[in-house]
Amino acid sequence: KLLEIRSARRQQERGELINNRKAPRSFQREAFWLKDEGIFLTCHYPSFLVDAGHRAVIFDRFRGVQDIVVGEGTHFLIPWVQKPIIFDCRSRPRNVPVITGSKDLQNVNITLRILFRPVASQLPRIFTSIGEDYDERVLPSITTEILKSVVARFDAGELITQRELVSRQVSDDLTERAATFGLILDDVSLTHLTFGKEFTEAVEAKQVAQQEAERARFVVEKAEQQKKAAIISAEGDSKAAELIANSLATAGDGLIELRKLEAAEDIAYQLSRSRNITYLPAGQSVLLQLPQ
Repeated sequence: KLLEIRSARRQQERGELINNRKAPRSFQREAFWLKDEGIFLTCHYPSFLVDAGHRAVIFDRFRGVQDIVVGEGTHFLIPWVQKPIIFDCRSRPRNVPVITGSKDLQNVNITLRILFRPVASQLPRIFTSIGEDYDERVLPSITTEILKSVVARFDAGELITQRELVSRQVSDDLTERAATFGLILDDVSLTHLTFGKEFTEAVEAKQVAQQEAERARFVVEKAEQQKKAAIISAEGDSKAAELIANSLATAGDGLIELRKLEAAEDIAYQLSRSRNITYLPAGQSVLLQLPQ
């Protein structure tokens, strides 16, 4: 009886310990005693959580990677036998810098920004053939190849003036190539485009030469306009002199006398308004007292 009482007390203490113990987040546990044999058993039901925007692939130790893609939520699996591999299926950005050459053999530095995400239904194939770091293995290589093939079709000047066309061709070719690896490209854009130092200096020198040519052309045009203005003025003066000569031949010196009177009247009016003019009486000398 004493042994039975001690055994009952031990069972009660272990049961309280199990009830008070907190189970891990990813496991559910049940514990019980086999009274007849006095054996303590625990049963684990492991689970895993797939967050929003993620998908999971199950790796089975006996059957390999399963073709079923697990969606969002809490799911159960077999302990030790199955292992979940969780993928992020949301769009993620990536910048890929590339140095390539144009059609006229100019060095071009291009940076391409890509928004990519995997095709959820092809995650088992991606994990089997490429791995979890599929973006590191696929995107740099195919981006470099597509950019070099597209940029080689355009001259350096066309890369600037037809940038929208270049970006569209890169996007179309890169989207088609990425689809073969199970990737979706939501956006492809050229964020950085520069040329080599020699080409930049040549462009600047060309711009300076064009500005100087425009300035010289303006000077020539100005001289031509001044020449035409001088010719027109000379023709006008000649015509005026001819008309005056004809008038003098027909009317005599009366016109000249009239012009003299008008000029004298104007001079007198201007002198009368000046404070520095002194009027001397006609026929008299007011300076007789000065020493000679």
